[in-house]
Amino acid sequence: MDDKNAHNRNLYWSKVRQFTCVLIALWLSSTFGIIYFARELTDFTVFGWPFSFYMAAQGLTLLYLAILAVYALHMRKLDKLLNSETTDVQ
Repeated sequence: MDDKNAHNRNLYWSKVRQFTCVLIALWLSSTFGIIYFARELTDFTVFGWPFSFYMAAQGLTLLYLAILAVYALHMRKLDKLLNSETTDVQ
């Protein structure tokens, strides 16, 4: 019974680390991409502003909030899954 709980915990933390790494990679690539390609992105406009300016001023903030929301929802799902598996074992 204890081995099953330990396995579930290890699997849980493995999934948490993997998902966190994916979201950090998304955060890093989006931030770096907007900054690195800012000159090329000025050709596009959003609400009358150059795309790079819009992303720096508001767009990336909205993307960061979306990343946080996805993380919270995914973690809630993982927590429920772990709780259901540990109660099944006991």
